[in-house]
Parts: sequence; structure tokens; C-alpha cells
Amino acid sequence: MATDSSARHRPMTLDITTIDTRNGEAAALIDRLRERLSPRGDIVSDAGRARTVEIFGEPLSPAQVVDQICDDVASRGLEAVLDYTRRLDGVDLTGDTLRVSSEEFQAAHEAADPEYLSTIGRIRDNIVEFQSRVLTEDVTVLRQRDGGEGQGTVELTQRYRPLRRVGVCVPGGAAAYPSTLLMTVVPARTAGVEQIAVVVPPTEFGGYNTDLLAACHELGIDEVYRVGGAQAVAALAYGVTGIEAVDKIVGPGNLFVALAKQRVFGDVDIDSIAGPSEVVVLADETADPAFLASDLISQAEHSPGASVLLTWHEPLIAAVAAALAEQLDRLPRGDLACESLNQYGALVRVADRDEAIALSERMAPEHLHISTADPTAILEQVQNAGAIFLGHHTPVALGDYVAGPSHVLPTGGTARFANGLSANDFLKRSSVIRYDRQSLAADAADVCRMAETEGLTAHAASIKIRLADPPAGESP
Repeated sequence: MATDSSARHRPMTLDITTIDTRNGEAAALIDRLRERLSPRGDIVSDAGRARTVEIFGEPLSPAQVVDQICDDVASRGLEAVLDYTRRLDGVDLTGDTLRVSSEEFQAAHEAADPEYLSTIGRIRDNIVEFQSRVLTEDVTVLRQRDGGEGQGTVELTQRYRPLRRVGVCVPGGAAAYPSTLLMTVVPARTAGVEQIAVVVPPTEFGGYNTDLLAACHELGIDEVYRVGGAQAVAALAYGVTGIEAVDKIVGPGNLFVALAKQRVFGDVDIDSIAGPSEVVVLADETADPAFLASDLISQAEHSPGASVLLTWHEPLIAAVAAALAEQLDRLPRGDLACESLNQYGALVRVADRDEAIALSERMAPEHLHISTADPTAILEQVQNAGAIFLGHHTPVALGDYVAGPSHVLPTGGTARFANGLSANDFLKRSSVIRYDRQSLAADAADVCRMAETEGLTAHAASIKIRLADPPAGESP
């Protein structure tokens, strides 16, 4: 799950791109989608561009907007955070009302539907179960060495410790996302992070959303700030009055959040530079067109979101197009999904399974759904995908909400080298090395030879002085 859009759109007619790979256009389409949906793609609505001119007095690019906001927050602190919250979100907050109070958490929790809270608890347990199993543990290697002075032991340890303090971005423009809270906070808690600061826009879907605040209370999160956008990222990275700086920032957001995370990387760690949601669906003759249409729409409704069907069963193209039109007409966010499908969707007829896999690998999607008779056979050939869903009854929504792996996943083709968020991303590792005199003697010649080859004679001297006879500091 990646970004959401705050804009509302008028209903539109479905006009999704349909391509036959015999025309040689499919690879170019995939490349265009990857570029447009990356942070370089500069996906901003006309209204957003007009708003930029209104606020900043000139038509700045998103990157220029983010640079100005981050510089302002770094220099002016809380004053800048409150100023941008007022100008960009239209909400006038103070240092006291920026942070959600304990009374607000309690009231939201008491007002919440008990079944909703039970759902939050079950999902938390699923995430903990999975993340605990994948959590990396300390590893120690013992190496016996004899350097002519008797048997010695080298002790090598890879040690893991949780980060001290983490910041979590939760979107809240067009919808409330308690699922993102779960998919970020619970892995961090599983890793042992004690301090978690959550930032969420000051909207009805964000910092004033009772379902979200109730989920925070249920998960034991009591540090939540009503601030979104680049100013939220900057506040977490640099620290301002009332918000202590963090060591790492995770979680999705819009283009400005993604660019701000890129901007502050180095001052803090980040999980990724997330772009719009993506799904590639590989399907054969056993797939249900209605199922496939629902998979494509489910990511498109994030608006923007890329939704691509790859099939070697030609009748599916028309059948899925018809199912899309029928389903969009009866969905509350159908207009948003329709526009996204028209701009970033495609129904692609490929020659065979191998061509479908090759195109999917080229896109390296956030979500890959393999809806075929034997998905495991295809899985063996897949390298590049953030999360992979196998079979006709495993829609992406399961991963978004309940399965256990985090739905914070690489987008924009970065699944070629990047991974989905996990508990391990909240660990910091250090190597711990221990030698005794005997093992030092065993490795001394190799160290000295390498040091002298590089001209770093002091390195070699630090070895030799310890093996002097008698040892330095001891009487003969």
C-alpha cells in the first residue's frame, strides 16, 4: 500500500489502455508507467499546482516546495510546522493542540465499535506472529586458531539492537488508514522499539479520526501529532519544540512526503521513497474475470495507482474490461478508480506465460497477483516483486490488512533491489570482535602484510606491539 490522493473527481467513462504484445508496445508501456509513478514523475493535480502558486507565490516544482519547507522547519522549528499546517491544511493549531491528548485517545477508544477493536487485536496478533518468526537474532562464530603460542579463540558476534526512537507517517487525505498504523507500528514494537511517534494530517481522516485514534490506544501508541506532508517529515527528522527527533522515519504518503523523506535521508534513516500503489495480475484461462477486475480496481482506488493485467488467454481482455465497467459503476470511489485506470491501467495480451513473467519482472511491481491454475510454477521464475499473492482466492487486500507481512512495500520498480518493511528494519546491527593473544599471533602476519601493502604501517605496528617479547607493559 502506498500513497493516497486528497482530490475528489467527477465520474468518468472507462477508457483503459488495451495492448497486444504483437504490436511491440508492452515494454514501452511498462517503462512509461514506472517513470510516471516514480518520485521523478511529478504527479500533481492541476489544483495542486494552483495551490502551490497561491501559497508560495511562484510555480515551484514538488522538489522545490519540499526543499523550502524542510529548510524552514530546520531553521524555525515549531513555528514553521504550525505555519505550514495553517497555510497548507487550513487548520490553526498550537504547540498544545498539535499533539493528541490522552483524553482524546480514551474517548475515541470508548466510542469505538467493540467488533472493530477485536479486529484490530486479531490483525495485531497476526502481524506479531509473522514478524516474530522472521526477526533476526544475534549470531556468534567461534574460530580456533594456533599461532605458535598455543591454542587461541576468536569470538565474532553479529549483534542486533532495536532503534531507540522511530517516526511513523500515516496518510489521512482521502481516507483513514488504521491498517498503515498496524503495518508500521506493530513490526517496530515486535523489534523492541520503545519510542514511536506517529504523524498524521490534521483532517477528518487523520488526526481527528476516531477509528484511527482508537486503534492507537488499542496498540499502546500515545504519541501522535496532527501534522502531515513535508513539514511532518522535517519535524521528525530535525526535531522541534514538543517533537523529539527520531532515528528513522517509515510509512507511506503523497509525493511531498516521499520527496521529504528523500530530502532528510542521512540525517535519519528511512524505509523507502514510496510512490503510488501498483499491482500486476498474471492470469490464465482458469481465472474469473470478475475477480481480476476487482483486483485491478482495489489498487486503482488509491488514485493514483497502477493496475496492469497480463494474460495469454485472449478472451480475458474483453471479459475483464466489461467487469471493470460494471463494478466501477457501483463503487463509492468508482470515479477515482476509473480515472486511475484510464491514466495508469492496462489490459495486456501476451504471447505466453514466459512473456508475462518477463514484463512483470521489468515492472518489478509492489504487488504481484498470480491468478493461474499453477501459481507455484510461475513463482519459481519471479525475482522482482514487493509482495506476491498466489491463487484465485488470495487478493491483495489480504496482504493490505490481515495476513501478517507489512503492506509497506517497494514501488516504482524498486522491488528490483528493495524489500517490504519488516521488524528487521527496526534493528541496528553491530559486529563484536574478541581476540586473545594466541589468536592474535595466528592472524598477525596476514594483517601486517595487508597493512604494509596499503602503506598503513601504523596498523601493522598496532599488531606487532602486542606481540612484542616481553609483552608491552610487562617486566622481562
